[in-house]
Amino acid sequence: MIPQVSKEIIDLGDGRSISIETGKLAKQADGSVVVRLGDCMLLATAVSAKTANPGVDFLPLTVDYREKFAAAGRFPGGFFKREARPSDSEVLTMRLVDRVLRPLFPDDYHAETQVMIQLMSHDENVMPDALAGLAASAALAVSDIPFYNLISEVRVARINGKLVINPSRAELEQSDIDMMIGASKDSVCMVEGEMKEISEHEMVEAIKFAHEAIKIQIEVQERLRAAVGSPAYRTYEGEKEDEAVYAKVKAAAYDKYYAIAQEASAKSERSEKFALVKDEVKALYSEEEYAENADLAELVSKYNYKVQKTAVRNVILEKGIRLDGRKTTEIRPIWCETDYLPSVHGSSLFTRGETQALATVTLGTSREANQIDSPSEQGEEKFYLHYNFPPFSTGEAKPLRGTSRREVGHGNLAQRALKNMIPADCPYTIRVVSEVLESNGSSSMATVCAGTMALMDAGVQMVKPVSGIAMGLITDGEKFAVLSDILGDEDHLGDMDFKVTGTADGITACQMDIKIEGLRYDIMEQALGQARDGRMHILGKITDTIATPRPDVKKHAPKIITRTIPGNFIGALIGPGGKVIQELQKATGTTIVINEVDEQGVVEILGTDPDGIATVLAKIDSIIFKPEVGEAYEVKVIKMLDFGAVVEYTAAPGNEVLLHVSELAWERTENVSDVVNMGDVFQVKYLGVDPKTRKEKVSRKALLPRPPREEKKE
Repeated sequence: MIPQVSKEIIDLGDGRSISIETGKLAKQADGSVVVRLGDCMLLATAVSAKTANPGVDFLPLTVDYREKFAAAGRFPGGFFKREARPSDSEVLTMRLVDRVLRPLFPDDYHAETQVMIQLMSHDENVMPDALAGLAASAALAVSDIPFYNLISEVRVARINGKLVINPSRAELEQSDIDMMIGASKDSVCMVEGEMKEISEHEMVEAIKFAHEAIKIQIEVQERLRAAVGSPAYRTYEGEKEDEAVYAKVKAAAYDKYYAIAQEASAKSERSEKFALVKDEVKALYSEEEYAENADLAELVSKYNYKVQKTAVRNVILEKGIRLDGRKTTEIRPIWCETDYLPSVHGSSLFTRGETQALATVTLGTSREANQIDSPSEQGEEKFYLHYNFPPFSTGEAKPLRGTSRREVGHGNLAQRALKNMIPADCPYTIRVVSEVLESNGSSSMATVCAGTMALMDAGVQMVKPVSGIAMGLITDGEKFAVLSDILGDEDHLGDMDFKVTGTADGITACQMDIKIEGLRYDIMEQALGQARDGRMHILGKITDTIATPRPDVKKHAPKIITRTIPGNFIGALIGPGGKVIQELQKATGTTIVINEVDEQGVVEILGTDPDGIATVLAKIDSIIFKPEVGEAYEVKVIKMLDFGAVVEYTAAPGNEVLLHVSELAWERTENVSDVVNMGDVFQVKYLGVDPKTRKEKVSRKALLPRPPREEKKE
């Protein structure tokens, strides 16, 4: 049977267009589309169970994004030659799509739902992650899954002052903005990206520009849905409700939660008090009543959370008091420390309220760069940051299951916040590791602050220090409160998590997640202004602790010296089978890395002993030393022979040449030792290569006055 294919086109307005096609592939999925830009093609599918599993009170949504190596005509690396676990870049794309889709499903829809996106054909001029959100939404649009509010995502860049939608990777390298924006027709849902110190106004303008492009993409999805005649949205069994139970729980708990919320207590004390109220609510009904009504326990638990959330939010909206007693614009107490760990290359502690991060810096050569090898990108990172979030940081005991998606995402945000402040001429590969030791909100921003101080403690000459802050939002639709430096509870019970990092001169990175259907621009602008005030306050605490980077790396940290040599000398420095370089590393205690760049050798020498580094530099000078014809050079006698002396250039130890007996002096020399001896130092003239012997030739006598010729007697 010939498939009935429907296709719609999105005109990007610059000669490029995106096509969305459905009806040809993966027809047993609830919805499937192929999105294409240039030669880049993504297949997106959406499948959702018809009923929710018993006892599930949340949306079990899985977003999966994979890039197939075959899409780029490449083989996977590794022994098995098969795609394995997702790369960090794939995980980050999954998170981007998930964060836009999740809040827009109906609150009471709890059926298992899976959205899968895969790169089937790669185009080096197209960045596929910018199309993943559009593909996911389009797959849902042509299905009967109850996803009513369609979305899209775009990347926005600014090149030479002009905003551009979905640039190529080459174009992005010229941009001072790299932001992904996800939005519905009505409002922005998600923002994430990095910038080169742009203003709050410039950021809002870029978001608005992206939103206009997204609106067009959503209209095209709506046309596609109409064209395929998609079935009506499926009906589903929503959450069970019981107004009498809700009224009883609210009457028993609301005032108590309200009172606790305005007491200004610490996290542990507050949690204990909330738990006591929860126990009282549970005790409103007897064991017999719970046994008779299978849904009663679930209803009581749900309504208890709802009442607690409402009470906490109302305290903030009505009284301007937060859970720990702060005003909406107030930052928690901060204390910092650098050089905390004696053996690492750089370290710092940053503590803000009940959130604490310990950051370390390790310096290395280009050999330690992070290798990126994916179908859509190949390269390396000389600056990278890893974020670890152990369970003890929140007072929990949990098994460790490897690096979580959350850890990958938070680490990437902190890395993007800092990376543009690393000098372009920094010779080191730098790894920053953040260990979150305590967490009660915005641990990723604590990582940025700790990372800044650790880098400066390590002697990395940062362009400017960076600080970060997480902003929150509480709104009832009319009244709203923007919260600076949010707590964990304010994140869970609030409507927004908006992280902003920057220097004193502008924003370097951001990440915004909205848990309601969108965010008004006036609220966004207020949040950005409030975030700037908070960032500057935190930056002051950082610079009070360490005002400028240390002038040099620490004594036990490796120093790195970079030398450039002509490409034809690389082999001589490496030696047969690597013999020269290996013996040199062993003798000097250094690490030597040679990279060929533009037909030249870039030599990196890493070591803690200055004498060892000096020895390597001297060896390099010796190997690349090339005397010029007619020039005079100082030499030292290192070996006596019957027919001359072997001399070594003092400027290039190890570089030897024969000084023939005939070139010692103008007078006839019977014994070499009559003129020179072992260890003598003197000048010789370089005469070039003897055409007969094809060996280099030097002369001592050429620099001596020539004696007058004796007249012949008649």
